[in-house]
Formats: sequence, structure tokens, C-alpha cells
Amino acid sequence: MIEELGIRDLGVIAEATLPLGAGFTAVTGETGAGKTMVVTALGLLLGARSDAGAVRSGAKQAWVEGRWIVPQEGAIADRVAETGGEVEAGELLLGRSVSSEGRSRAVVGGRSAPVGVLSELGDELVVVHGQADQQRLRSASAQRDALDRFAGAPLAESLEAYRDVFDRWRADAAELARLRDERDARAREAEALRADLDEVEAVDPQPGEDAELHERAERLSNLEELRLAAAQAKALVSGDEVVDDAPDAVTLIEAARRHLERVAEHDAALAPIAESLANAGFLLADAGTELAGYLTGLDTDGARELELVQERRAVLAGLIRRHGDLDGVLAFRRDGGLRLVELDGDDERIAELDIAVAELAAEVDRLATRITEQRTEAAARLAEAVTHELAALAMPDAVLSVSVEPSAEPTTHGRDHVAILLRPHPGAEPRSVSRGASGGELSRVMLAIEVVIAGTDPVPTFVFDEVDAGVGGAAAIEIGRRLARLAERSQVIVVTHLAQVAAFATNHLSVVKGTDGAVTASSVRQLQGAEREAEMARLLSGLADSESGLAHARELLEIASERAA
Repeated sequence: MIEELGIRDLGVIAEATLPLGAGFTAVTGETGAGKTMVVTALGLLLGARSDAGAVRSGAKQAWVEGRWIVPQEGAIADRVAETGGEVEAGELLLGRSVSSEGRSRAVVGGRSAPVGVLSELGDELVVVHGQADQQRLRSASAQRDALDRFAGAPLAESLEAYRDVFDRWRADAAELARLRDERDARAREAEALRADLDEVEAVDPQPGEDAELHERAERLSNLEELRLAAAQAKALVSGDEVVDDAPDAVTLIEAARRHLERVAEHDAALAPIAESLANAGFLLADAGTELAGYLTGLDTDGARELELVQERRAVLAGLIRRHGDLDGVLAFRRDGGLRLVELDGDDERIAELDIAVAELAAEVDRLATRITEQRTEAAARLAEAVTHELAALAMPDAVLSVSVEPSAEPTTHGRDHVAILLRPHPGAEPRSVSRGASGGELSRVMLAIEVVIAGTDPVPTFVFDEVDAGVGGAAAIEIGRRLARLAERSQVIVVTHLAQVAAFATNHLSVVKGTDGAVTASSVRQLQGAEREAEMARLLSGLADSESGLAHARELLEIASERAA
């Protein structure tokens, strides 16, 4: 539940703190004083869309903060922890700012968080009913949701099992339809793919082969030049004949070494130089041997080999043009093979899906039938209980019924069309509340449903914005009494303009409008004793000091006290 709500610079409210707490809190005030801003503030804390126009004139931003009492462990605490916030000693602080430029920021458990987190937490914490929400009860989905909430955990478990099977059935059916629709196109694709793969397999390209063939072609194209250069180098390094009237390098190095060794005994510095020359001679001799081997290995039939290399390069070039590069060719061979296996398996896959879809359809039908049975049973109980509540809400002749009619096609919610029907008086035909209920009747039907559902699906906090719209007198008293009854299980916050409703509150807050120069602001006061009686008199007669109004106010408070007891 929400223990305290702080508001700053929202609408006409400059700054206010609302002490809430357990039980039934009524919020009253003059028209335009800012009662609606209380609901707006709660909406912002619950992730509602922000509106820069709600920021008080002249202020840079509006700020709302709520202090909630929540379990130290559980889904709410876990979600808060995921955002980096924390629940301290069972208290959770939620905050929301809205700037005059329209920017919005959320705070969850002391840490900034996405506004969407407030929406997630709000689904667990609060049910808000404004006049728009009452109108929402006119929709078929809202009526089905109300029945499902009343049916409780058994139906929720059935729906979870049903949706799992339904999703698999729908996915498999979609794949089966696609395979059948695309069978001819996929067969043509498989034929073309097979031909392309056969071509690639016939060539059998290898990784890096294009670069290797390029190097070989370069070598073979310059074979004679390579042979001449290698032969000349061999002769100059360690040849048997003198080239260009000069001895080979090995002979020269050997001669230099011998010259130094003859005189090395006269100067020790020459010994390492002679050794270096000896090593150089060894290296040159090795180079000469390698050159001799290179010359021996040169292919004398290089022209024929070059022709074969160029033919191979041409074949690879054809594949590369279609696939981008050699890596693309190799990827096509790998991925194309997998795709061909998939396409060739269409008939087998279609046969498998035929069986799977039939089995899943039967399971969907079985689970949908079970859901229909559970809804039908719950519908009878809900109708009886709500009818009883309506009798106490000054609709003694009204009869509510809940129709559950299976439709032809299953949906994600089952295959039931749920309609809440209202017969306001004997002799009238039951009509869906979506068409046949007036605003006041709809308010009472909605409240009766919430009171009944709260027994099986309790919600921590209910917020009602003028749930008493369109009613008065005895009906308003009974609405107040039912709200008090609802407050026995949940926290109830009600914005009302009726004294008959406010009389049943255990916590009465008044939004008071004042004028400070050109700026209108509001503040919130907690009313007790004479102040509460005066506010009740104002609600009844428009005058806070009317003797008849005060007398009527005291009478209402006594009635509320007696009936609450």
C-alpha cells in the first residue's frame, strides 16, 4: 500500500503531502481545487504518460514521490533490485519528475530507472478506476478479464498451459501453410541450387587456391628469365668458370682468408676477421648449393604447366564472379548444401507438421474446453455475488448475468466470448453493460464487481476517481459502505464529491484552494472532528457553516459509523 504521497508543482498544487495509509481514504475539495491532480500524481508514479502541460505555471518541473509499504522479499523487491534500487525495511520509494519541456525521469528505490519499470510495478501494486476505466468495462476484453480475475488461480493455470500449446500450434500451422504455399517455388530453388552446387563440386576449389595459382602463373610466365638469373648468380657465387673475367665469390673469400691467416701470428686482431671470412665462405658455398638445386628444379616443360594453371584460374574466376570471391564460393558450397538438405526435406517436414498440427489442434481444443467449463462455473458464481452486491447498492431489482459463449476459432485467450449482462428491473431484457447500462449503473456494477473479485484476487491498493458519478442519495451511501468493505482487504483511495461516500472513510483529506497574488495553489489537509463536519456540510449544501448541512453531516457520519460496525 502507499503510505504517503508527495506532490510539488503539479497542476494547481504547489506543494502537498497526502498521508494515506491503510483503510479507506476519501479526497474531497471544491471544483478546480486539484482533486484530479491527486489521481494524476498516482498515475505518474505508476508509469502513465507524462504531460508537460501538467507542470504548474512558472515552475521548471513537477515532482511526485510515493512511499509504499511492500514485502521485503518477492516479485516487487526482485524487480526493484534488478534496477539497482532497494526496498529498505519494507519501504519502497518511487519518484517521477516531469519538466516543462516534457522530459520525464523515474526513480525506483533510490536509483534512476526507465519509466517502464514504474508501469511493471504498478501492475502489482494498484488498480486505478477513473471514469474512463468505468467506460472500459464496456469492452469485451475488460469483461473477460474481470471474469478471469474472479476465477482465480485454477483458471490462470489453465490459461498458461493453453497459451503454451496455442502458441506452438499457431507457429507450426503457420510453417505448414508456408511450406505448402511455397512448395513449387522451393522445388525450383532446390533444382537451381543443386545445379550450382554440382558445378562447384566439379571444380572443387580449395581455400587460398586463387592466390597460390597467381603465384605459380607469375613464376611460370617468367621461367626463362628466372633460369638465366639463377645460373649467373650460381656462377658468380661458386662457379666452375670465370664470369666477366672475375673469379667467383667463394674463391675470392677463400683467398682473402688465406692472406690474413699467413700474418695473423703477428697481430691477434686479424684472427677474428679471418674467422668471419671463413664463415662467409661457408654461407656462400651453401647459397651456391641452393642455387644449383633451384636450377635443377626448374621445369623444362613450363609452357604446358602454365597453360594448365591459366585454365584452372579461368574456371575459378567464373565461380568467383557469381559469388564475390573465393571465400564466397566456399561459403556457398557449405551453406548451399545445408539449404539443399532443408529444401529436399520439405515433403518429410510437411508430413511431420501435418501430424504435429493435428495433435496440437486437438490439445488446444481440449484445453479450451476446460477453460470454457471453468469460466462457465465461475460466471455463475460471479453473477450471483455481484447481483447480491447490486441489491445493496440501491439496485434491488437488478440482476447481473455473465454469458460465456464459445466461438468457432480459438484465440490466445481461449475461444470464449464473455459478456456481462444487466437486467436493471423485472420485465426488461438482459443487455450487455456495453450498451444497456447508464453511467451511474455502470459505476455501481464496476464497484460491485471489484468488491466481489477482491475476495479471490486481492489487490494491494484501489484508486477510484469519482466512482459515484451519476448517483446520489441512498445509492451513494451504499457505495460508501461497499468501499469501506473493500477497504477491509485492500487500501482504498477515493476522489469523491459526495458526502455520503466520504462519510465512510477512515481518513478524510481535503484539497483546499487558495490565492496568492496571481498564482493559484492548493494544499491538502487531513480533516477530523469539526473540520470534517464542515467539509461534509459543504459537500451537502455548498455551505460549510450551514446548520442544516452540519446536522445532515453529523447524521451521515453516525450512519457510516453504525453500518461500518
